[in-house]
Amino acid sequence: MKKILKALSSWQFIFPILLIVLSSILYEAHYQLFHDAHHIFIYFLGDLAFVPIEVLLVSIIIHRIMSQKEKSIKMNKLNMIIGAFFSEVGSDLIAKIAEYDENAEEITKKLVVTANWDDKNFIFTHSCLNTHKYEIIIKKEDIVILREFLVEKREFLLRLLENPNLLEHDAFTDLLWAVFHLIDELLHRKKISECTKEDLHHIENDIKRVYCLLTKEWLIYMKHLKKDYPYLFSLAIRTNPFDKNASAVIKNA
Repeated sequence: MKKILKALSSWQFIFPILLIVLSSILYEAHYQLFHDAHHIFIYFLGDLAFVPIEVLLVSIIIHRIMSQKEKSIKMNKLNMIIGAFFSEVGSDLIAKIAEYDENAEEITKKLVVTANWDDKNFIFTHSCLNTHKYEIIIKKEDIVILREFLVEKREFLLRLLENPNLLEHDAFTDLLWAVFHLIDELLHRKKISECTKEDLHHIENDIKRVYCLLTKEWLIYMKHLKKDYPYLFSLAIRTNPFDKNASAVIKNA
């Protein structure tokens, strides 16, 4: 009962009633001044006939335009977060994991993005990633190196998860969760030297999951840069973690 009374007393209930009462008063004033009900009904029906069009304009067209604009703003903010991820963690992580992929050469040569790429190149490469057979084989000493790298970046990754804009991008959120799962698996094994074959196989599968999501997200991000930020795209080409020549140029610069 209290909830009903509270709802009735809210402005969302009172305000429409006040508007209806005010409209009625104005119509009554018009009739008392001019005593012309005919024109009142003409204008009333004319205004009423426009209501569906007004609903169409406001509720559908304008609302959709505003929603698309808001979504575009959110996606730009999200792409900034994704850019920070690849600058701080993602690119280095790609380079490390690529060393463990026995079939890396098959796919890395297709991921050497150039300034001449168009949408067809990105679509074709994305389809190649979907069919690529990742074959992750990692040594115990490399697991230690990978664990140290990820643990060092853990605080940064946790801060990324706090950003509400991630709700707009399920694929990137899945990537972050996959990375966190890998970190937890590596931390759970205190002594890597004592890992069994089953443990190593499990870790390799976790790395494979991260690598699969990581390469796809990197390609999507590169497409975004090419379209909206050519100067950042130029730098991304020169620091491409899949291009050994690019990496060599940066290191020697």
